[in-house]
Amino acid sequence: MQRFFAILLFLGMFATPASAGEVGPSGNPLPRFISLAADKAYMRTGPGLQYPVVWVYKRDNLPLEVVDEHGAWRKVRDHDGVTGWMHVRLLSSRRTAMIIGGARRLFREPDRQTPVRLTADAGVIGDVLECDSHWCLMEIDGTRAWIERRFLWGLYADEMFD
Repeated sequence: MQRFFAILLFLGMFATPASAGEVGPSGNPLPRFISLAADKAYMRTGPGLQYPVVWVYKRDNLPLEVVDEHGAWRKVRDHDGVTGWMHVRLLSSRRTAMIIGGARRLFREPDRQTPVRLTADAGVIGDVLECDSHWCLMEIDGTRAWIERRFLWGLYADEMFD
C-alpha cells in the first residue's frame, strides 16, 4: 500500500496544473494565450511578491501562454519555454504573436503568389487580427499583412478567429 501511494505521489510531480480544456478560477480557459501589457514585468518563482524574481521582461505585447492561475497571479510560459508567475495587472487579453524561425515574408492576401507587403525578422511581434487554418492576418507597425501561421508563436494549431 505504501508503494502504491509513493507511485501516485511520484506521478503527481509530473502532472500539469491545468490540462487542455480546463477553466481556471478566473472563469477563463486554461491554457490560453495573452500578452504582456507592461514594458517592464517581473516573472517570479511563485504566485506572490514574496517569491524571488527569475526573469525581467522588457518587451510589451510579448505573447505568453497562461498555464495556471492562483488568485491575481498567472503562471505563464514564454516562447523559450520559461515558466513563472506574473501578476494580472502586467498582462492583457490582447492577442499578439511572434515571428519565429528567421525572416518571414508577409503578403497582401493569404496566398504566396500575391505581393509581399513586408518582411519581418524572427522575434518581431504583431497584433493578430484574423486566422484560418493556414494563414493569419497581422498588423505590424501599422501595416496589415498575411503570414503563414506555422511561422508564428502565440496561437494554438486548431485556433481560428476573426
